[in-house]
Amino acid sequence: MAGGGVSPLGGAPPLWYHRDLSRAAAEELLARAGRDGSFLVRDSESVSGAYALCVLYQKHVHTYRILPDEEGFLAVQTSQGVQPKRFKTLLELIQLYLQPSQGLVTTLLYPVEREESPDDRDYSDGEDDKPPLPPRTASTSSPPGCSSSALVPIGQDSSTDSPAANGLSTISHEYLKGSYALDLEAVKQGASNLPHLNKTLVTCCKRLHGEVDKVLAGLEILSKVFDQQSALMVSRMIQQSTSQGGDQELEHLVTKLAILKDLLSSIEKKALKAVQDMSSSTPSIPPQLSMRHSKAIPVQAFEVKLDVYLADLTKIGKSQKHTLSVDVEGGKLVVMKKMKDAQEDWNTFTHDKIRQLIKSQRVPNKLGIVFEKEKDKSQRKDFIFASAKKREAFCQLLQLMKNKHSQQDEPDMISVFIGTWNMGGVPAPKPMSSWILSRGLGKTLDEMTVTIPHDIYVFGTQENSVCDKEWVETLRQALKDCTELDFKPIATQTLWSIKIAVLVKPEHENRISHVGMSSVKTGIANTLGNKGAVGVSFMFNGTSFGFVNCHLTSGNEKIGRRNQNYLDILRLLSLGDKQLSSFDISLRFTHLFWFGDLNYRLDMDIQEILNYINRKEFEPLLKVDQLNLEREKNKVFLRFAEEEISYPPTYRYERGSRDTYVWQKQKPTGMRTNVPSWCDRILWKSYPETHIVCNSYGCTDDIVTSDHSPVFATYEVGVTSQFVSKKGLPKSSEQAYIEFESIEAIVKTASRTKFFIEFYSTCLEEFKKSYENDSQSSDNINFLRVGWSSKQLTTLKPILSDIEYLQDQHLLLTVKSLDGYESYGECVLALKSMIGSTAQQFHTYLSHRGEETGNIRGSMRVRVPSERMGTRERLYEWISVDKDETGGPKGRGTLPARTGHDYVKPTTSRKHAPGELGKVSEESEKNTGRPGFPLPNTPKEDGTQARAKQDSVEGDPSSCKNSYNNPAYYILEGVPNQSAALASDLLPGSALPPIASKGTAVSKSKPPTGSSVQQRRQTGGRPAGPSARRGPRRTMGTPGRMAPL
Repeated sequence: MAGGGVSPLGGAPPLWYHRDLSRAAAEELLARAGRDGSFLVRDSESVSGAYALCVLYQKHVHTYRILPDEEGFLAVQTSQGVQPKRFKTLLELIQLYLQPSQGLVTTLLYPVEREESPDDRDYSDGEDDKPPLPPRTASTSSPPGCSSSALVPIGQDSSTDSPAANGLSTISHEYLKGSYALDLEAVKQGASNLPHLNKTLVTCCKRLHGEVDKVLAGLEILSKVFDQQSALMVSRMIQQSTSQGGDQELEHLVTKLAILKDLLSSIEKKALKAVQDMSSSTPSIPPQLSMRHSKAIPVQAFEVKLDVYLADLTKIGKSQKHTLSVDVEGGKLVVMKKMKDAQEDWNTFTHDKIRQLIKSQRVPNKLGIVFEKEKDKSQRKDFIFASAKKREAFCQLLQLMKNKHSQQDEPDMISVFIGTWNMGGVPAPKPMSSWILSRGLGKTLDEMTVTIPHDIYVFGTQENSVCDKEWVETLRQALKDCTELDFKPIATQTLWSIKIAVLVKPEHENRISHVGMSSVKTGIANTLGNKGAVGVSFMFNGTSFGFVNCHLTSGNEKIGRRNQNYLDILRLLSLGDKQLSSFDISLRFTHLFWFGDLNYRLDMDIQEILNYINRKEFEPLLKVDQLNLEREKNKVFLRFAEEEISYPPTYRYERGSRDTYVWQKQKPTGMRTNVPSWCDRILWKSYPETHIVCNSYGCTDDIVTSDHSPVFATYEVGVTSQFVSKKGLPKSSEQAYIEFESIEAIVKTASRTKFFIEFYSTCLEEFKKSYENDSQSSDNINFLRVGWSSKQLTTLKPILSDIEYLQDQHLLLTVKSLDGYESYGECVLALKSMIGSTAQQFHTYLSHRGEETGNIRGSMRVRVPSERMGTRERLYEWISVDKDETGGPKGRGTLPARTGHDYVKPTTSRKHAPGELGKVSEESEKNTGRPGFPLPNTPKEDGTQARAKQDSVEGDPSSCKNSYNNPAYYILEGVPNQSAALASDLLPGSALPPIASKGTAVSKSKPPTGSSVQQRRQTGGRPAGPSARRGPRRTMGTPGRMAPL
């Protein structure tokens, strides 16, 4: 809304005005209209309160910015020297440009009106019942120990009126309507006070009296210890409060508030002085009494067999049985070999003598262990465990042992628990241990490791009727019962009955910073909070985390509205670094976790669903799961990952048992069918070349108070520390540089404006801009290829030059239009693979507002001076995947570590940097657990396995070859082998060097027959700075013509 009191829409919005319409969607609507002079107006994506006028002419979309001035008048942005015409409303502005020869590229002729799908017209959230009222912010009955002095940080939705506020409002209105007249009459007759107003104020402040008394009672205890004089005064005040009444009651409250103010402002100083006096004369408390420790981890033994080659097997007769005993507390591993005649032979290895663990990719229960022998010699032994779960438990215990006895001050890796549960409006049962310990159905943790505490616990709940303070206390106590640790709540956010709570180990409390909280309503007409999302973000040392808990629209047929809920949350949830406002939340965090009651259903007959569930055959059901189908179409959760589902649908159970699904529900409008479905889900998205592994994903089978089962997932996540260089600040000769040779992008647009790139990173002092693109061409009206040579690209200087620091950094890129400053696509690149003496290729996808909008590739290098090349092995690099084995695993074995997402890097031949930085694509893709661009004749994985890794469509462009959303479509249509074309010649005619390095074969796929590449326009390369914004270029040489964006 523009300022100055002028309504820019002039009443009801005209049909050609599209609120919240994205740039890409606007271009699609105009392309569909197809007539020169078609136009619409949308909100600007780059300037708050501004608008964008989009006009179709000769199959290209021209965009003009409409900006408000200080007085709230609107004007189309013009070229320098041209006097703008000012209007009170958008309607007046458009009426002028409906006239010919007004300076636009063409006259406005055909308004493109808003399209309303059935989902748009239906503002319900899928339920026939009225949405419940928001829960009270405080409980009338607090649990034991949940006193007013045990407050937790809580982010409450400010738009929700509390019952107390509503009560005060009602009493005040009653006074003004009735008793006010009585007071007025009394004053006229000579009264010196207002008895009825006094009575109203006393009534309003009843609860305030009680709250002040509670706080004073708490301060009385502190005063007795630290300030005896104040203690007596507080005690007298509390005693008097019970006997006061009538006219003196309000006066007494004011006195209490004054005493409370004085106490709060002085108690800390008095306490500090008292503690200092005591510390000088009293012996310190022994540390073992002042700290709470989690219970010691017992020694765990694993029965294994030594895996030997056939030649060795003929010597020893048969495979040997061994016992591996892990002593986490003692920091040692005992390898015991069982001999004949009940004799035993054993070797003990301390944690520093275990060099590496190597997981077999082909045999999921096989593990290689490299032991250090004398004189720096090492020996590898391969062991076969009883199951893949036992192998994972063994690896987890050894990692814990390494971490516990590491010389590092800060952790390289932490464990994160995510839980989501629709509580159905009923308080949780007292024992919640199965949820917290990841016990139940699906992929669960081994019993040897379930009691090991995670570092971070995140609980997302929906339809949670418990007050915030009581709920957090319930979670703290449940965690304490399971782990014997007093976890610290760092953030709680609530939107009606949707809640998220984050608790961390006490030792990590000081590692958490930059905590942010936000919420978005997506309920009826996007105004009610019965549906929507809450989010929390923070930094753990140098790693950013985001967590989103949502409750989306219900109803089997409401797929489109659920998709829109997701996109609204993605766009409107305000979390993370404010400098990254050009990027949606899926690109603002190193690791983003998204979970909740997503409400996507199964599209299958109810009886067929029940039959498959009874036979525990989930694969046919996952193929008709609405969320999986929408993800495969790139409609939602673009390049998110979800672990494979191996547990039954979590909704809709009969309350009180987990044996029966209740799939019919009587509603006022008739019988409603709710087929059993996986409504409750946990997904994640991480930066490329980071470490994250999902160790469990399942649901409980013994918590039966709701019609949903709680769902859990646990993750092993690599983190970085706040790096401090041992060599100090770099000299000029020791400066590292990030250098680009060239960049080329394909963006989905019918516009033909110029573009520049903005670069963001925590390793840069501030964001940087490139110059405008110096090459531009189009093979299709809906796509544009733009390129930047080295002279147009800025060399970036990281704030630190150490390779140990740079290998953990990422670069965020956004491609923006030169005049409009609107983003046409964003992406993230890892610097790790770019470190080296020669330039490396990168290739990844562009997205904007949750939609794939193109792709980008280029050539760059991160040049690190030799003095700054020292690095160390991370704890999570200590476990690797055996790359020498051939063949794929039978069935669906445990997937290797996912090192990152949303990133495709072609294979190159180069010398690796120290520490094996920048591994080639084959290794990277094997580690990521998700495919990049497939090579020709690559067999396609089955749907579920690909989903467990990440979106299968990403690695198989042919699956959506005729989709408008596929930016490679216009190049590949008609090419026999799309995979080969996309992998090796995605951008024909590119000025970039070939994807493959010297000595590597390059595919000779040609662009489609008949596609004409326009002559590239060479331009001067002026900076894309604010001056370009102030003085946009004229178009078509017409004096006074408006400047298109």
